[in-house]
Amino acid sequence: MGRAFEFRKGRKMKRWSAMAKAFTRIGKDIVMAVKEGGPNPEANSRLRAVMQNAKSANMPKENVERAIKKATDKDTANYKEVLFEGYAPHGIAILIETATDNNNRTVANIRSYFNKCNGTMGTQGSVEFMFDHTCNFRIPKGNLDPEELELEFIDFGAEEVFEDEDGILIYAPFESFGAIQKELENRKIEILSSGFERIPQVTKALSADQMAEVEKLLEKIEEDDDVQNIYHTMEEN
Repeated sequence: MGRAFEFRKGRKMKRWSAMAKAFTRIGKDIVMAVKEGGPNPEANSRLRAVMQNAKSANMPKENVERAIKKATDKDTANYKEVLFEGYAPHGIAILIETATDNNNRTVANIRSYFNKCNGTMGTQGSVEFMFDHTCNFRIPKGNLDPEELELEFIDFGAEEVFEDEDGILIYAPFESFGAIQKELENRKIEILSSGFERIPQVTKALSADQMAEVEKLLEKIEEDDDVQNIYHTMEEN
């Protein structure tokens, strides 16, 4: 198996944020998708993808509809996607994806987390190159064979296809998202969820005490309402 498989396996072992936080993140994704491409999911591929993710996360349908309606209100704040980079203790690179309606607030908060936990906030591009920006799709297994699917989707950018207990995962470069989404829809293959991840090219093993120091910083960042995703180069146990 490749790096995407190992990355996914490691992420599944980690604890995730509470459901309320997940709903907040999806709500922001809905606002950004509607502001970008309108409220009609048939004509807005990004919104279709977010709605699939909402369903996968068991977000109530009325919550989704309310978020779409709210996003069409001209008075609703638009969120800007901002990437933050830095180092945790022991040389662990951290990449933070945020969606914010107040960049000054978010910058100040992220900087304070690094400072309080003996980390260093970096400049743009300081660690981003250490991660591969990927897209992924989860589909039902059904009668599909992952090896055959990988061969069929190579022309659309797929690099890694594998099965887990929840279905089949397709991983590809970030730029291949639209082509793979379109081909899955053309083939009437249900998309359970989709998204983007940043996979570290190299990870670093730490002792238990060192890992605890890094986890302290990660937890502080994760609690921030503006934070959507966090990626790092610490080897997962």
